[in-house]
Order: sequence, then C-alpha cells, then structure tokens
Amino acid sequence: MKKIFFLVCVGLLSIGAYAQVKTPAASPAQKIEQTVGLTDVSLEYSRPSMKGRTIFGGLVPYDKVWRTGANANTKITFSDAVQVGNSQLKAGTYAVYAKPGKQNWEVIFYSDASNWGTPEKWDDAKVAASVSAQVYPLPMKIETFTMSFDDVMNDKVSLGIMWENAYVGVPIKFHTDEMVTASIEDVMSGPSDRDYFQAAVYYLESDKDIKKAKMWIDKAIEMREKPAFWYHRQQSLIYAKAGDKKGAVKAAKTSLALAKEAGNDDYVALNTKSLSLWEGKAQITE
Repeated sequence: MKKIFFLVCVGLLSIGAYAQVKTPAASPAQKIEQTVGLTDVSLEYSRPSMKGRTIFGGLVPYDKVWRTGANANTKITFSDAVQVGNSQLKAGTYAVYAKPGKQNWEVIFYSDASNWGTPEKWDDAKVAASVSAQVYPLPMKIETFTMSFDDVMNDKVSLGIMWENAYVGVPIKFHTDEMVTASIEDVMSGPSDRDYFQAAVYYLESDKDIKKAKMWIDKAIEMREKPAFWYHRQQSLIYAKAGDKKGAVKAAKTSLALAKEAGNDDYVALNTKSLSLWEGKAQITE
C-alpha cells in the first residue's frame, strides 16, 4: 500500500514539474499573405497594444530605429524581385525597420531578417532599401499595432503601418508587366526542346504512343543548340522500342561519343551495354 501511495505521489509531482500555465501573448503574432500580380508576398510580425501608453514620441522614440512591432523583427518575403523607392530588391526575406518621425517615417528593408528586435550591431551594407513615407493622422485611436497590404493593384501595393493615431503607407512596385510579357512570348513561341524531351521520355516510360515519342525526341534534338548525351540516350531507347534498330544504334553511338567527351562514365557504360545488345542481335530486345 505504501508503495502504491509513493508511486502516485511521484506521478503527481512529475505532472506538476512539467505543467505550464498558458496565457495570451502580450503581443500576438500575425502572418498575412497577398498575391500582387504574379508575385506572392507574406508578412510576419507581432502586434503590441497601446494599453493607455503614449506610443510615438513615448514608448517608440522619434528618429530611432524601431523593430516595427514587437518581439522578433518584422519579416516580409517576396517570391519575385520588387522595387521599393529607387532600390531593386531580389526575391527573398527582409526585416522591416522604421525610424518614426512626426511628419515622415524612414522605412528600412534590411537583408538580415534573423534578429530579435533590432540588430545588436547595425550594418548599413545590409540596408537593401530605405524609403521616406508620409505620416497621415487618423481621426481615431488604433489600439493594436497593425500592418496591412493596401491599395492592391496588378503592379503595386502599399505596405500599411498603423498605430495610435498615425498611418504610413510604403509603396512597393512589382514587375508584373515584364513577367506577363515574358510568359506570353514564351507560350506563343511554342514548346521548347526541354518540353519535347520531357514529353517523349514520359511517353517512353509510360508505354504510350511510341511514334509520338519518336517524333518529339527528334524535335527536341533538332531544337537544342548544344548536343546532349542524355538526349541522344533517350532517343536510342525510343528508337529501340519503336523497332528502329539502325536509328537506335546511331543514337547510342552519338550519345556514347558525347558522354566520353563530357567524362560521364555512367552514360558511357549504359551506351556500351546497349550497343553490345543491339549490334549483336537481329531483333531488338527491350
């Protein structure tokens, strides 16, 4: 009985040792996503509240770098290159910092987004973009710090920042027209050699129409600017499956020569084995 009581006590103590009280975060995290044109944008930040405090010029000093929120630095991620002010930002993730002023804010996109708050040592070389944004007074108080994607159009959006009675919007431009134009030109120009190659290999491996596969692999090789041993390797296999022994041997020899030139021993061995098989038999064996 004593042993049972002892085990129960140990179990209760263990539960107590690992139990944790859960309470709401003082500055809850938020993640929002927005597609602008053809580009995906995501924003991750934490949202402190006023709680009766004076924010700008008080909790958040004027003209000093601020994390633009709370906790870890605010992060914005672009799937494609964009333009902020006069700066071009590559696709990737950036920290968003700000220097609030009474009339204007300096909003900074920083290439190192791994900091908790502001960097311990600021590095100007990591400032990917810096833009001045006008402060617009609001007719009401905004209790909780808020960021948003505003005025969304095909090629631009405003990164909105709002708290207390201030709003600033940072314009971000997107290269949507260039991307769409490139896409149209690519589609209108027809399939590429890679498209034909992939279609041919799929038909070969899926036991579909081998005549189509043969036509497509020939087209791929014809369109490709620089001969590729892997293209001719697949051509030899397709020709073999189509019953064209002469064509299979020719393609395998071309692939073999190109593989030797490239120093690819694997394809040298594959082609050598196939040629030994195809040249040594009257009928092709798959």
